[in-house]
Amino acid sequence: MARMTGTASRGEQLLGVAVVSTTPVAGGNICTSTRLRLSDGRSAVIKTRPQAPAGFFAAEARGLRWLRDAGGAAVPDVLAVDDDCLVLAWIEPGRPTAEAAESLGRALAATHAAGADEFGAAQDGYIGLAPLPNRPLPSWPEFYASRRVMPYVRAGLQRGALTPDEADVIETVVKRIHTLAGDPEPVARIHGDLWSGNVVWGQEDTAWVIDPAAHGGHRETDLAMLSLFGITHLQRILDAYSEVAPLAEGWEDRVALHQLHPLLVHAVLFGGGYGARAAAAARSLL
Repeated sequence: MARMTGTASRGEQLLGVAVVSTTPVAGGNICTSTRLRLSDGRSAVIKTRPQAPAGFFAAEARGLRWLRDAGGAAVPDVLAVDDDCLVLAWIEPGRPTAEAAESLGRALAATHAAGADEFGAAQDGYIGLAPLPNRPLPSWPEFYASRRVMPYVRAGLQRGALTPDEADVIETVVKRIHTLAGDPEPVARIHGDLWSGNVVWGQEDTAWVIDPAAHGGHRETDLAMLSLFGITHLQRILDAYSEVAPLAEGWEDRVALHQLHPLLVHAVLFGGGYGARAAAAARSLL
């Protein structure tokens, strides 16, 4: 089998185990992922990015470990991390079965129930390559408005990804967020970027979560993100989740509110029609 010398050497330095072979892993437009077959019989995946932003991989590793500590949704082991890369235990791919979806729903409820100390996190992070401000605030509406929505409205305007009219309608939602947010809920331990691409369907009817933007937030955020770009067996996930942790009345009406942040992030990072989609989501709430 082929062996990518530079990547293999980096893996060996960090793991202290010889790399027998390397295989590129498809998917992802931010980092390059490579499977490492190790001489002790294990496999790992190493994620690399030249000139990664400061603390980029450390933030991901921190989020993965925090989610794993919850004992809910399956999270791969962090084997090593440095400024230029992250090494994780390999997940052997499987099929997106209905059983795996139901298991994910129940496990995600357990992750959320593990909670957090406050809305936010002790350190800022990243969502994709976008900086993610996490400084805590006392309530979820305050945190979501100030740390998740408005920074990206401003960035979207600066980059031409949002028109002034689109920004205005989103700001109108922000002004009404305490009413739109529903009854207060306890701080949940959330993944923070739980779109379908960050769910890996593994063996034995297990779904794993990767690439988090983890923080103390609102549990409906993760569920709204799962539905934003579509995921196999979404209704099975939601039903299983609700069996363990029933959702608050009117949660379906708040999905658009929780989707504002990821849509704005996509507008800032990718442009296209995401700014218009964010404004349309905002209008649906008014």
